[in-house]
Amino acid sequence: MSALRDEVKYLKGVGEARSRLFGKLGVVTVSDLLRYFPRDYEDRTVFKTITELADGESACIRGVAADAPRLTRTSKGREVATVRVYDQTGMMDVRFFNSTYVKKAITAGGTYLFFGKAFRAGGSVLLTNPIFERADSEGVFTGKIVPVYRMTAGLNRRTVISAVELALQRCGDTLPDALPRAVREEYRLAVARFAYENIHFPKDFEALRIARRRFIFEELFVLAVVSRLRRAARGQTAGRVITTDGAAPRGFEEFYASLPFEPTSAQRRAVDEAARDLASGGVMARMLQGDVGSGKTLVAAALAWLAAKNGCQTAFMAPTELLAEQHFRTFEAMLAPLGVRVGLLTGSLGVKAKREAREALLKGDTEVIIGTHALLSEGVEFRELALVITDEQHRFGVNQRAGLSKKGESPHVLVMSATPIPRTLALILFGDLDVSELNELPPGRKSVLTYSAGEKLRARVYNFARRLVSEGRQVYFVCPAVEDAENEGAAEAASGSELKRAREYAKTLQGEIFPELTVGLVHGSMKPREKDAAMAAFIDGGTNILVATTVIEVGVDVPNAALIVVENADRFGLSQLHQLRGRVGRGEHQSYCVLMRGADGEKSRERLDTLRATNDGFEIAEADLRQRGPGDFFGSRQHGIPVSRFAEQSAEASTVWDARRAAEDVLNADPRLERRENLPLREAVDAVLRASAGTFN
Repeated sequence: MSALRDEVKYLKGVGEARSRLFGKLGVVTVSDLLRYFPRDYEDRTVFKTITELADGESACIRGVAADAPRLTRTSKGREVATVRVYDQTGMMDVRFFNSTYVKKAITAGGTYLFFGKAFRAGGSVLLTNPIFERADSEGVFTGKIVPVYRMTAGLNRRTVISAVELALQRCGDTLPDALPRAVREEYRLAVARFAYENIHFPKDFEALRIARRRFIFEELFVLAVVSRLRRAARGQTAGRVITTDGAAPRGFEEFYASLPFEPTSAQRRAVDEAARDLASGGVMARMLQGDVGSGKTLVAAALAWLAAKNGCQTAFMAPTELLAEQHFRTFEAMLAPLGVRVGLLTGSLGVKAKREAREALLKGDTEVIIGTHALLSEGVEFRELALVITDEQHRFGVNQRAGLSKKGESPHVLVMSATPIPRTLALILFGDLDVSELNELPPGRKSVLTYSAGEKLRARVYNFARRLVSEGRQVYFVCPAVEDAENEGAAEAASGSELKRAREYAKTLQGEIFPELTVGLVHGSMKPREKDAAMAAFIDGGTNILVATTVIEVGVDVPNAALIVVENADRFGLSQLHQLRGRVGRGEHQSYCVLMRGADGEKSRERLDTLRATNDGFEIAEADLRQRGPGDFFGSRQHGIPVSRFAEQSAEASTVWDARRAAEDVLNADPRLERRENLPLREAVDAVLRASAGTFN
């Protein structure tokens, strides 16, 4: 075990400088490195002749360099090395960008193995920036399944692969196994060593499938154990009793009657479910799930009203100032007519306004406070905090959510999420929470019309955007990244994919496509105030087109936005695309979502067709679970649990149920995990509990 706790800087070839780069990826110890699973794999086991290569196909080619590399420069000054290569069936060109070393690495007459994506134009074949090595090098980089890791600038794949190989050699016989032997045998799961070796360096695709299945199961199993232990602990805590008796003889009818619309049956059901928790004598820990626009805010306002009628205070925390201000206006419109005093506390408020807001809270004059992280500040004290609500709870770190709860004595907690999660997976991720679902939209809401399009239709998409703007509407263009990542450039050049990068794309749209319009930009790397200013300009109508990353996935309402174009849509999960689609359709105008395919493969088309077929977030989430596996729903920011970093796993819902059943069996037999065979599991559980200390989820 000690070797697993060693820092990666002590591995040969890493050192102090590279260890800092690994640290940016969350890899500090050898154990972290072994759990830094590949995000994808390249199949370099398939060899083709030059004439067999199909356009867009990735394969290995054995060829002879007909001449030495020829160096030229592009008009922008980029150096290009081109080599003519032949085999027994034909000729092709191999092209390298900004790779001066190629001139010495490839010599005329030498035989080499190349791996890359082929491009055909007429009778000619081209490989761009392929992986290559001499044919007599015994297949160090070709002829095998090669892992692809998420990178950071300054770190390359060969360094990571080398470090992982060393870590496996050093720790292979001492790898901890959180799965008890009985569980492994019952569910036919691989032992730890086999799983680690074949998740990083699979000997074949069957071994990779077996390793993936084991890690998916392990992850779900540990989460299920943690959830059951948390639920058991919460059941022993007493909470403030908040009843409808303290509000009005007719329960929530006074609140509902004050609204200018009729709540949906789903909203009423969610309110009733939470109200039973509040009156139970225990501590409510409930999650409210619902699509964008399903009316979660109404449920929160109803519970805040009930708390106020019982002499208690409610704190509502939103992830951004713009969202907090939007919620403040909504809560005040709903609650002020009923005599409930609503306040606002954000970081940008002036000194006097902050002081007055804090004083009103301490005196109890403010019954509902809407705010951002400013609610966590020292000096923010409540007279009687009994209900804590967090909006888009996955946007907050676990310590932030815990910090707000600590400002009261075991307050009731409601977390709201517009990210529908499959019911099967929710049993694991949020097994310690009670879950309410808003599965119907308020009447009158128009569905967003959704289309997928390839590059051939790009001009039509631009013209459609221009037409909508001429009619007074606004448009989002969403990109999968801010700017080119140094370590992705070569891979993308080789694959022929051109990811739309937010900064560069905004310049292109403004300068070349829509010079007569105003194009704005917002992304996660901007400072909060810059981000808010860019969003405010769009909300106010000063910006016609907003180029953004997924920072807008959950955000403020812009009723005038009628079109969202998602570039390289195949790079996103279905649930994330559904969230992005929810940015439009917020007003009276018919709205549209266009999913631009970065790859025209059949798999990509089929995935996007799911979104075209339905607007039901829960149905889409189930499809995402089937297609991508549970990895798409994991993330420590969402539920406070440091889980594995699979990108596209393959797990059926039955695996989720099996993991939950196994957790129940183990805990029923050994509630405290004290038996010797359960000690590794106890360590894994303790690590999760330490990482999320003080939170229910």
